[in-house]
Amino acid sequence: MPRFKHSIIAELPAPEQLDFEQLARDYADGACDLVVVLGPTASGKTRYAVRLAEQLGGEIISADSRQVYRGMDIGTGKDLAEYGTVPYHLIDIAEPGTQYNVWQFQQDFLRAWTDIRRRGAVPILCGGTGMYINAVTRGYDFSEKMPLSAARESSPDREGFPQKPFYIGTLVDRETRNARIDARLDARLQEGMVDEIRGLLECGVPAEVLISYGLEYKFVTLYLQGELPYDEMRGKLAIAIHQFAKRQMTWFRGMERSGAVIHWVKV
Repeated sequence: MPRFKHSIIAELPAPEQLDFEQLARDYADGACDLVVVLGPTASGKTRYAVRLAEQLGGEIISADSRQVYRGMDIGTGKDLAEYGTVPYHLIDIAEPGTQYNVWQFQQDFLRAWTDIRRRGAVPILCGGTGMYINAVTRGYDFSEKMPLSAARESSPDREGFPQKPFYIGTLVDRETRNARIDARLDARLQEGMVDEIRGLLECGVPAEVLISYGLEYKFVTLYLQGELPYDEMRGKLAIAIHQFAKRQMTWFRGMERSGAVIHWVKV
């Protein structure tokens, strides 16, 4: 994937108005074999993917590197009630304290994607972990430990995986995104995120592993260990999530520069 300087604020892409009925026809005709809903954190991906699944008769495959873990609910923002009656996959499939990786995700995705298609439903991959999305729609070079660009997607690693993904990006401006992040962080703290992470520590999940999960699990663990006062923890965590969302957007724009066509929508 190409690299870009984070100091450069790229202009947002122009939003589109998608025709869900046409997308359904394209899937039925074989013009696409996977719908992908991607975007930075707090951009409304899950809500949009659920609405899309309801319209298309779809099921959602999560592409979130931390929602795979059981018991890590508030900190990862699973918000399972948001799915309603829409089936979802690859959430709560690993034990907290373990290290789930991109190769495991490829295998788990392939099983879910194949099963959904076999049953006649439309598979919708939804998430913000760009490496996971790239690994199942473009490929991943395990020898170099890096995702493949569009120019290399003929790799043998791509056999059996989707060949015609249709990418939809959820678009939000930086100021709105950061405001949503701050409001959501305060809500999660009020909902008991600190207690959730304290419980993981008390159940034997090592502090260093929780810290390795990053963001909420890193900063709250440091707070619980007495290394950060509460207000400093909250402030540093908010900044870290802002920066993370910016890196996500940079990744997705990099996918475009390497050949992926992303249809950006306002949510």
